Amino acid sequence: MPGLPLVSIYTDGSCEPNPGPGGWAALLRFDDTEKVLTGRAADTTNNRMELTAAVEALRALKQPCQVQMHTDSEYLRRGITEWLPGWRARGWKRKGGALANIDLWQALDAALSTHRVEWKWVKSHAGHKHNERVDVLARQAMRGR
Repeated sequence: MPGLPLVSIYTDGSCEPNPGPGGWAALLRFDDTEKVLTGRAADTTNNRMELTAAVEALRALKQPCQVQMHTDSEYLRRGITEWLPGWRARGWKRKGGALANIDLWQALDAALSTHRVEWKWVKSHAGHKHNERVDVLARQAMRGR
């Protein structure tokens, strides 16, 4: 989709203990503009927070975009890039049965249909400026700050 605005998104989720209270954060960067999104849940899992961050970031885009989605979550990255086509083909089930977080996977799948998304894995706690920032924001959201 040539000509689409290029947006870089950084996401993270946090949950302590897991399961327990959780928070998520997303940083959307377009040219010189930044937008920060955060949220929390009283009783959740880290994986749900990782998925929620990605879903809410994509929902916040007001038009179709070319997106570079940065995540430190292997669950999120592999779910989208490797496992999703099989889940969809099997009626949203894993080979072994029920699919955890099906509501969020379906919401993410729907949000992806509007945008061209390139998934980029970032090593967590490795000094990447934007990844470290969303980590802090997700932890703050988890604690209600």
